[in-house]
Amino acid sequence: MQYRQLGRSALKVSEICLGTMNFGPRTTEAEAFVILDRALEAGVNFIDTANQYGGELGAGITENIIGRWLAQGGGRREQIVLATKVHEPMSALPNDRGLSARHIRLACDASLKRLNTDHIDLYQMHHIDRTAPWDEIWQAIDVLVAEGKITYVGSSNFPAWNIVRGNEAAARRHSLGLVSEQSLYNLLERRIELEVLPACIEYGVGVIPWSPLAGGLLAGIDNTGGGRRDTADARDSVKRLRPQLDRWVKLCAELGQPPGATALAWLLHQPGIPATIIGPRTIDQLEAALGVPELTLSKEFLAQIDEIFPPCGNAPEAYAW
Repeated sequence: MQYRQLGRSALKVSEICLGTMNFGPRTTEAEAFVILDRALEAGVNFIDTANQYGGELGAGITENIIGRWLAQGGGRREQIVLATKVHEPMSALPNDRGLSARHIRLACDASLKRLNTDHIDLYQMHHIDRTAPWDEIWQAIDVLVAEGKITYVGSSNFPAWNIVRGNEAAARRHSLGLVSEQSLYNLLERRIELEVLPACIEYGVGVIPWSPLAGGLLAGIDNTGGGRRDTADARDSVKRLRPQLDRWVKLCAELGQPPGATALAWLLHQPGIPATIIGPRTIDQLEAALGVPELTLSKEFLAQIDEIFPPCGNAPEAYAW
């Protein structure tokens, strides 16, 4: 496993980040433990979750599973960089959501309890909260850092302008500010290259792509057009994108690598990306991704990929004059 610095921080994270959204609703606790143990054995030290994960089983379920895994000891907690998130509704109560100072502090304490740990390495704001001033957010964050409950702060699904505002506000308070941003980024969705990615590079914010395989579309399609997810939306997407996807599968075959692994490797060849999230439901899906950091793509191959999945524009000033 290879490791990179998380943004401008000195923290080193594995190039593969283990996403856990499936743990609970789609992956049993026993299966999740097997995946977590295997990932740790393979050198994956970056584990990402969120306080709301749990699907139909209820918010907090996934954090509980990870907490019970950590409770087994054996140096598990010491070996990992543990990331979770705050923002999404945790109940029907009006203040049990968002990024108010009150909710940030209460949500952090609740996550610590579920995760069975005394600190969170990377505490991420799951979405932008347009009602919460940055001074209020940083006031709560600064208290949590001072108390030793969190170490670093990141964002997720933020626009570039808010990442900039957030870090400028932190600088005025002499705080470290955001060191990471989780964004939707894959070969079929490259819009963050226009502003989010350049802004993050400028401010030393590491970008962690989520949905790197575009819901499985980039992992290859079958002859029936159903794709990995046999849903109406997936079938419509495959039908619409089939010319691109067919070219993609053919190009990967020429390289001699599976399309899914190649799509993940492509992300690790982009500037500003310390790690990419994978969200395996099974141990086989984890195993298929573990060799990705060793996959090197040539400049010629990367250029061929751009021909199939063109960049959005001349970032970061695609529409300036």
